Amino acid sequence: MEARLQKILAQWGIASRRQAEEMIRQERVWVNGVVAHLGQKADPQTDEIAVDEKLVSPRSRPQTIYLLLNKPAGIVSTCDDPQGRTTVIDLLPQNLRIGQGIHPVGRLDADSTGALILTNDGELTYYLTHPSHSIPKTYDVVVKGTPTASVLQEWSQGVMLDGKKTRPASVSSIENFAGQTRLEIILKEGRNRQIRRVAKQLGYPVITLHRTAIGTIQLHTSTIQGLEVGKYRHLQDFELRFLKKVIPAVSY
Repeated sequence: MEARLQKILAQWGIASRRQAEEMIRQERVWVNGVVAHLGQKADPQTDEIAVDEKLVSPRSRPQTIYLLLNKPAGIVSTCDDPQGRTTVIDLLPQNLRIGQGIHPVGRLDADSTGALILTNDGELTYYLTHPSHSIPKTYDVVVKGTPTASVLQEWSQGVMLDGKKTRPASVSSIENFAGQTRLEIILKEGRNRQIRRVAKQLGYPVITLHRTAIGTIQLHTSTIQGLEVGKYRHLQDFELRFLKKVIPAVSY
């Protein structure tokens, strides 16, 4: 059965859908000896698909890998960086960096830290980052100043950003110290630098931003030893079951 090329490449673990689309734009993908174009479909059972002049197939797919990384500040959430900055992939050992197709699921901006899933499961990446799937993400955020109860309520109910209101969120004050406030923020969307932009717009710019959990997948729990900054671990079975329950279209 025919399917779009980027979907096939994601299912085979060659790249995420977005990465596959970029590879097609760069004319790195061929179908039956002809350069592929964006939007093209192929039959994985009968068509020959090549990437960088090498034939690929389901048999080419490496073993699926699911990692949780505690991202440090100053590291970019991409596979490579034109500016030569250190990426999250650079933090992995060589056997995971090369030939595995591992990539970050979504992004944390360079100044932010904390939980980031890395995988070579392109379909999982697609579903986790699709706007229709609202997996809550929990953040420990320190802002300048002391937001009032009315400001926190406004933030929780949604704020206009780029002409579109943000989704309702959970925004709670944890503690105040030295003219700063620590907040716990739980979002069900991930617009570009959303927390930082909303906080600045409301008059309380972010000082530090740390993601502590993605759904029930946490950096620190009572049963799992906390991840040191810059370190990673493989997701455990119960964490993969959470992803399977939230995203039933993904097979493991």
